[in-house]
Amino acid sequence: MFKLTAKALACALSLSIAGMAQAAESTPTAPIVIKFAHVVADHTPKGQGAVMFKKLAEERLGDRVKVEVYPNSSLFGDGKEMEALLLGDVQLIAPSLAKFEHYTKQIQVFDLPFLFKDMAAVDRFQQSPEGQALLKSMESKNITGLAYWHNGLKQLSANKALREPKDARGLKFRVQASAVLEEQFKAVKANPRKMSFAEVYQGLQTGVVNGAENPYSNIYSQKMHEVQKYITESNHGVLDYMLITNTTFWNGLPADVRSELDKIIVEVTAEVNKQADALNEGDKQRIIDGKTTEIITLTAEQRTAWRDAMKPVWGKFEAEIGADLIKAADAANQ
Repeated sequence: MFKLTAKALACALSLSIAGMAQAAESTPTAPIVIKFAHVVADHTPKGQGAVMFKKLAEERLGDRVKVEVYPNSSLFGDGKEMEALLLGDVQLIAPSLAKFEHYTKQIQVFDLPFLFKDMAAVDRFQQSPEGQALLKSMESKNITGLAYWHNGLKQLSANKALREPKDARGLKFRVQASAVLEEQFKAVKANPRKMSFAEVYQGLQTGVVNGAENPYSNIYSQKMHEVQKYITESNHGVLDYMLITNTTFWNGLPADVRSELDKIIVEVTAEVNKQADALNEGDKQRIIDGKTTEIITLTAEQRTAWRDAMKPVWGKFEAEIGADLIKAADAANQ
């Protein structure tokens, strides 16, 4: 009787272990959740990039990855998103390049006024060895750069016509938290005011600030043109983003998942950067059609005057940024 009982027990145990193994295999593994937060509208280049990243990641990785996109500062504003990334509360953000001065002074090169003559020059520099090295320059601080995303060249907006540098004197301009951008406006005797992106429309509407600097897509998507009488097409600087992640999180992903996400980012980046110019041109036309704002086209002489007024800012930050890096960026204009 004992032998039969032991045999039955062994059989039952074997079946139980097999059943547990089968159950474990059939139980789906929880997906890797990637929260992608940003501060602009879905319509903008960055907004479109986030939506495309989510679509491709979930299509190609199935139930292994779930991407949650939070636009328009709905999860974290631009004053909190870096902290949230470092704490692991969000896994992907794409701050403007002006946001990185506390992590590496070299990235301030992108804020220097009138450094790049067009977006093609920006692209050439970003793809150069010097530009690519900047993506990895913050890994000691647990920040990994994955790609540069274009938004476009910035235009000056105000409730006063800005044709010459002296026209900006005394005006209050909203700026990002960037020492270079503060000095840029001080160079034309204007008053820079740091303000989060989500507060800009109200600030312009109430007169807390008189003007701002943005690509057309930001101006239109945030309805700034409704509270700004003039836009000067200055193309004086670039407003681009760096797509970044928490280094520990990224390195901890399964190798095949990380490899596929890398491929997706390359694909999304190419599309974002291709669409950015078209989006800005389209939004420029929508602003013209809205007839609330006059767009001022500078003469060659007027643009040179603005450049001459602001270019001394380069010298003020040369020691921090590095003369060789500024030279490499300027060489991209050739």
